[in-house]
Amino acid sequence: MSYQLRPATLDDLATITHHRVAMFRDMGVEMDEAVVAQTFIDWLAGVMADGTYRGWLVEAGPGEVVAGGGITLLPWPPGPRYPGGRLAFVYNVYTEPAHRRHGLARMVMDAIHAWCLGHDVTSVGLNASESGRPLYESMGYEVTRSPMMFRALTPSPK
Repeated sequence: MSYQLRPATLDDLATITHHRVAMFRDMGVEMDEAVVAQTFIDWLAGVMADGTYRGWLVEAGPGEVVAGGGITLLPWPPGPRYPGGRLAFVYNVYTEPAHRRHGLARMVMDAIHAWCLGHDVTSVGLNASESGRPLYESMGYEVTRSPMMFRALTPSPK
């Protein structure tokens, strides 16, 4: 099968949102899929329009998107591992089950790396699923000693 890589556009919002929800579902993450999808597509529309988010999609045929991924460019303070002032954070690397093990996630990651190098972005970060970790490790990604932590904040009633 011949696969073609292309940049994502605003016309791809639904596809990218599908990939995000499917990615979490495949990882066994419990969620309200409708809420995740709606809040993500709303966020994505804004960050794609302003250029903060860039995505790449793989097609198996015209209009048949079977894989993709993207980055958000973040201001990031320079440090021992991050010499530049921006970090590309990878999101939504996903391949439809029937198209896995054909190198499509690697194709997307190679495109991300090439774009970053061409735009003076010298640091890339990501959160890896168990199934994605071998790919990322083979590409030189390392698990850091100080993993990112999260806390949800609930606004106080007014």
